[in-house]
Amino acid sequence: MAVEEYKDKLPLKIQEELNEIIPKNTAKSKLNMINEQVYKEYMKMKVEPGEGVGLVAAESIGEPGTQMTLNTFHFAGVAEMNVTVGLPRIIEILDGSKAISTPMMEIYLKSPYSKGKNIKELATNIKETTLKEAAKEISVNISNSTIEITLNMEKLKILNLNVAKLAKQLNESTKGFHVKAADDSISFKPRSKNTELNEIFKLKEKLKDVYISGIKRIKQVLPVKRGDEFVIITAGTNLHEILSLDFVDTTRTTCNDIYEIVEVLGIEAARQTIINEVSKVIDAQGLNVDIRHIMLVSDLMCHNGNIKGITRYGVISEKSSILAKASFETPIKHIINASLVGEEDKLNSVIENVMLNQPVPIGTGLPSLVSRKVPE
Repeated sequence: MAVEEYKDKLPLKIQEELNEIIPKNTAKSKLNMINEQVYKEYMKMKVEPGEGVGLVAAESIGEPGTQMTLNTFHFAGVAEMNVTVGLPRIIEILDGSKAISTPMMEIYLKSPYSKGKNIKELATNIKETTLKEAAKEISVNISNSTIEITLNMEKLKILNLNVAKLAKQLNESTKGFHVKAADDSISFKPRSKNTELNEIFKLKEKLKDVYISGIKRIKQVLPVKRGDEFVIITAGTNLHEILSLDFVDTTRTTCNDIYEIVEVLGIEAARQTIINEVSKVIDAQGLNVDIRHIMLVSDLMCHNGNIKGITRYGVISEKSSILAKASFETPIKHIINASLVGEEDKLNSVIENVMLNQPVPIGTGLPSLVSRKVPE
């Protein structure tokens, strides 16, 4: 724990970690020694003025990136449960992609469900279920132009639905049909008397994908055991609706879609998600990158309250330096636009000075000396 004189010198997070590690009955002399040592290490780890942290971060992430594999991890036995890993996932995160290739969630549960109680039923009720999944057979009766669906009653029971309730729901969600329920089946008859047979077959295919229960966009679910608790992994994300469920642990449940995190939890949560997701990919590849490099990139992507990818339309578009913009992509366009309005480049950063073959304003190139002429 931090003693009084170090409380203003050490960050709160380091103080909290010290409180967890150091026994409560430690002598004050030992506490002083520990705090002194921690303070020295902390000061040693601080960035020197003028250090090119951006360049170091770019090298530190880029170099291990060349050793990454280009593979996709597949959860055995479950269709559609793929996770993009390796370099494609890093590119996806740092480019700030809105449409990610494998959106997924990790849903943590409250007790007693986290211990495995009704875990399969919970997972089934979370998954988006369409009409074809609750049907044994879907056929067309040509004689009276109706679409007849024989239902799987066991599946309906798991979904807490009955035939009458399902028929009412389908009547509200499908237009242009007379919906009629029987003991274990539902029939659809087009309202229009002039509907041709090929149109009825097309309508039959559309009916297969009609939503009946669960949470939309959650395409697959997989309960897995992690240590002492069960977690539900999903293909597809819908963070807003998942967090509204009373059996979900809202403090730990998350998804890998950064834009959805921003929308539901805000930019600070998105910043942390970028750090977590990039770290997860790098660790899975057996590589080692200092977390501070990833934090710097994450800060850059989120600093103005919105997510900006490391692209010419993202953070590069916000650079004040014309030469820095021109160095990335489409140089002619940037130079012509700057010439038309008479923009100036103050040469404050690294790239523009490298382009002009002059010392860069970092490290020893940062300070400048002005001497007064001594009279003779």
